[in-house]
Amino acid sequence: MEKRSGLRLCHFGTARRRRWWGLRRRWIYIYITFTFTWRMLGLFKINQEHDFCSLTCLMKEGLHAALQTSNDTTIPDKLSAEHYKLAETQVHKDLEMQTFAGPVFASLRRSLDITEEEYQRSLSSDGCYLQFISNSKSKADFFLTNDKRFFLKTQKTREVTFFLSNLKAYMDHLEKYPHSLMVRFLGLYSIQIPNKTKKYFIVMQNVFYPDERINTRYDIKGCEVGRWTDPASTGSPVTKILKDNNFEGKNIILDQQRSWLVEQVEIDSAFLRSLNVLDYSILLAHQPLHQDEQDRKHSFSNLTMRTAKSMDQDSPTEEDPPAIPLLEGDSARLASDTIDSGSNHIQNTGEHSGHGIPLQEINLHSVNRTDAELHEFHAHHRRLLPNLKNSVHVIDGPKLRYFVGIVDFFTVYGVKKMQENLWKSLRFPGRAFSTVSPATYSQRFCQWVKDHTK
Repeated sequence: MEKRSGLRLCHFGTARRRRWWGLRRRWIYIYITFTFTWRMLGLFKINQEHDFCSLTCLMKEGLHAALQTSNDTTIPDKLSAEHYKLAETQVHKDLEMQTFAGPVFASLRRSLDITEEEYQRSLSSDGCYLQFISNSKSKADFFLTNDKRFFLKTQKTREVTFFLSNLKAYMDHLEKYPHSLMVRFLGLYSIQIPNKTKKYFIVMQNVFYPDERINTRYDIKGCEVGRWTDPASTGSPVTKILKDNNFEGKNIILDQQRSWLVEQVEIDSAFLRSLNVLDYSILLAHQPLHQDEQDRKHSFSNLTMRTAKSMDQDSPTEEDPPAIPLLEGDSARLASDTIDSGSNHIQNTGEHSGHGIPLQEINLHSVNRTDAELHEFHAHHRRLLPNLKNSVHVIDGPKLRYFVGIVDFFTVYGVKKMQENLWKSLRFPGRAFSTVSPATYSQRFCQWVKDHTK
């Protein structure tokens, strides 16, 4: 009897040791994987050997079918409450795809001159998605379309619920301020694969598009605690997102565009404060303007085209053909005013052209705009957009082209964040950390932009 008892104790001890060693090996594996992934930052092609190959292939398959249905459906001119509540499900052999508020996002894509065909082509092309691994603390998975135009980001259920409940307010804000810096979300979906957890993901514009000449990127929150990232070594293929403390001693040089940027950030952050959110960021990057890009600023046709682009809200239809820059009557005077040395505004400000000049500072009567249109322009705080696909996120200074967008505004200041604020107040007395009330966060966020722009 004693012998059997001893065997049972020995067996119990052995089993416990096995479990302990099993847990230890698991944690070692997690640590090594995390460390390796953290070092391997950047863009990675999702080929057949990649862990996400199966998931992204099914996402592309589901999106292609969902957007084919969207292509065959007329986008409503006016959105109703039902459009915001709409959830359409498509069942396929290996997946179930759900599209949320489809007409709403289709309407937003149309307002950005993104056709349904090019949106579908980008999201479901034969080319592989790219996985973007950053040094962000977010646990979301990021994918980039092969042409790098759109990001796909996985979302938590509570984030999806929050966004859908505030989608109408988001759309109203973008309608009132069509040149807002807030990132444009272009679609919200879920994918259910058999025997797998349902995944929600959102499609958004890539703020840094096109990125061929960008080599430094920043994520700015307006605080200091935990806001430093060791830069990648020179020539390294690693893509690191630098932070606030990395930007110290630098400035965003915009000249005449500065006042517009400061005011738009205040408008956008006031909206986010009304949603009771915090932890949002400004994504920021820049690249030198080539000489030909600077010379193009002198082009009258380029100026008038961009003026029309910046003033017109709705996408053209067959009944309403694309607006062509007016080249008659008073517009000839605009040509001489903007190109010749006699332009009072240009001479007084030191700018060489309308490129980079806030639209409200141009004599828009000279492009035959009515008083009602001019009043609408002022009310909606517009600027002179560059003639680019990603124009709302691009601002040109005298020498540099800046890419600017406000992202990550799904964190609500609830009980958990209030407790975190209390803990950080004790942990970092007198220092600026990210978890503060929405009012404090907004004020500090705007102050950072004021302090770092010229």
